[in-house]
Amino acid sequence: MTKTVLVLCTHNACRSQLAQALLEHELAPALRAISAGTQPAQAVPAEVFAALRLAGIAAEDLVPKSLEAVRDEAVDLVVTVCDGAKETCPVFPRPVPRLHVSFPDPMGQPLARFLEVRDEIRARLVPAVCQALDAEREARP
Repeated sequence: MTKTVLVLCTHNACRSQLAQALLEHELAPALRAISAGTQPAQAVPAEVFAALRLAGIAAEDLVPKSLEAVRDEAVDLVVTVCDGAKETCPVFPRPVPRLHVSFPDPMGQPLARFLEVRDEIRARLVPAVCQALDAEREARP
């Protein structure tokens, strides 16, 4: 059964978009990733697309979304990737496990910084999500 992971960040422009694309790329078809922001930006910066393209990941359809746009999704895990989103993470209609792994915001910095954050997300977040989903699966009766 495919699990759905919601990645939250304040602006849903950089870190959460990178995380969504990387989780989908690394863990599909067992996992579906979506992302949203507590205060979504107007657009995803070109550096996010470039960083993903350089990793061989096509993600041209990424756009910032509000939490309202994904609120009705059946989510198995909520991941916050910035401290602001962790502090304002909403309550969901049913209990949902949460995971917080913070990453620096590369917004406004050179592409090299986006590449570093992309690689850090791949190295730290992908295994953390796998571990959280495995723990949740083992905890079920």
